[in-house]
Amino acid sequence: MQEIIKAIQSSVIKIKQSFENADTDYTELSNASGDLQLKQDVLSDMIITNELSKVGSIKAIISEEKQDPYFLYDDAKYIVAYDPLDGSSLFDVNFAIGSIFAIYEETAEPKNLKAALYAIYGPNTQLVICLQDPKLYILQNNEFNFVKDLKLDSNAKINATGGTQKDYYKEHKNMIEAIFNDGYRLRYSGAMVSDLHQILLKGGGIFSYPSKEKLSLNDGKSAKLRALFEVFPFAYIFEKAGGFSSDGIKGSKGYESLLNLKFSTIHASTPCYLGSMKEKRFLDEHL
Repeated sequence: MQEIIKAIQSSVIKIKQSFENADTDYTELSNASGDLQLKQDVLSDMIITNELSKVGSIKAIISEEKQDPYFLYDDAKYIVAYDPLDGSSLFDVNFAIGSIFAIYEETAEPKNLKAALYAIYGPNTQLVICLQDPKLYILQNNEFNFVKDLKLDSNAKINATGGTQKDYYKEHKNMIEAIFNDGYRLRYSGAMVSDLHQILLKGGGIFSYPSKEKLSLNDGKSAKLRALFEVFPFAYIFEKAGGFSSDGIKGSKGYESLLNLKFSTIHASTPCYLGSMKEKRFLDEHL
């Protein structure tokens, strides 16, 4: 596991360095999710692939930018799923963006998630590593130095809600209105990493990205965020920090964790609700 984490740290440093002479143009290609690829998306994916390919304990890697799994070592036990450059559409306007990683054992499903990491590239480069508890590190002189543990235990009133408002279904729209009526402030950049990082560092708040239709919540077709390399790693981190995760579907046992979901395709997407425990009441009352 430590070899994999070191390879991810090396990837993050090299991606950050590549920004100094970055080409902000788009390629003529789309990734597996249908998003037009930036040249920096492709370069970041190549950097991570090269670094992870050196680690003998990795069986395969799964990337947002690759159609299929990229197999490495047959006898290895770990699978690393990642989004090489989350929020890359904001690259040209110089907003903070990031990289997201999930480390699975044997098979890429949430019950086998052993660690989650993400980097955020802003005024400084920070890295969150979560095995049992999420820990914040900052890049200084090409080394990641520990800053603090992260806990969702404050009364911060941050509301980061994605998607197009005209597409919100009634229940989600009512929930967002209730959140604002309770005094929450809108803090949404369009980069999942940045918005969730702010909630984690401030210690409270709620992030939501609904499906377009309530009846389509469990079909994976009307959602945007990808499960394996975006949603699951952040659900893991938020729950380890003392928060909750949900896809917004209320079952017989209430709102279950996103980590109970299972998909048959590597690029499957899901609605996503993440926050500190006190925000779960908004789902209970409105969805």
